[in-house]
Amino acid sequence: MKKIIMVVLSVVLGASLFVGCGTSKSKGNDLKTINSMENIKKAGVIKIGLDDSYPPMEFRDEKNNLVGFDIEFANELGKELGVKVEFVTTEWKGILLALQSGKFDAIISGLSITDERKKSIDFSEPYVMGGQVIAVKKGNTSIKELDDLKGKILACQMGSTGHKAAEKIQGLKQVKPYDKITEAFTELSIGRIDAVIMDAQVGGYYLSKNPGKFEVLKEKVSEEPMGIGFKKDNKELKEAVQKAINNLKTNGTLSKLSVKWFGFDAYK
Repeated sequence: MKKIIMVVLSVVLGASLFVGCGTSKSKGNDLKTINSMENIKKAGVIKIGLDDSYPPMEFRDEKNNLVGFDIEFANELGKELGVKVEFVTTEWKGILLALQSGKFDAIISGLSITDERKKSIDFSEPYVMGGQVIAVKKGNTSIKELDDLKGKILACQMGSTGHKAAEKIQGLKQVKPYDKITEAFTELSIGRIDAVIMDAQVGGYYLSKNPGKFEVLKEKVSEEPMGIGFKKDNKELKEAVQKAINNLKTNGTLSKLSVKWFGFDAYK
């Protein structure tokens, strides 16, 4: 009798394990397809992840509306794809992990294309060229070029390519990271730090919005292409978005947006 019971239990346990394995595999497949172009088309919505504190790329206006180059760019992409755009605000330091977990379909947030990031996510071709520049308070005669940063406190956004670039600058007194680039500029304006490193478009925006308050050094720290980030192996979505980007470049839409937000045509 005990042998019969043991055989029955073995069969039941084996069947349970088989079903369990099948469920695990199914869940894995679901995670791979959840952000697919097919599902996006069915839902009629593409979810875009971003950090909403990086003007002029993406930020909140005085009415708390999301505005900026990337916001209008993403909405134009949505039109090309035939879907609505839903923005998902995320802290910058966790934005890559949020993409990988399926919180949204893509990142459009002034995301620089780097070899390190390519290890964990895929990128579109560059949609705009960026680069790291240094901003100081207007009239600061002690910092005129990169060598003058020796012994100074340089601020940046936590986890950004500016943060990486700052750590490579020799002789700094301190690299001081902030969660938001807006916080760094507030600290610069009251003299708690000596300079801020950020994307060139951001520097240009702050100069235009705060005339006589800040200035950007002529010497660039680096040149960086910006791209849209996707989960690994999401080929269908990546190709559809790339086609839409190419159309927006060809029809002049991106030129118009760059003039509006950067003050110059970034596509000439």
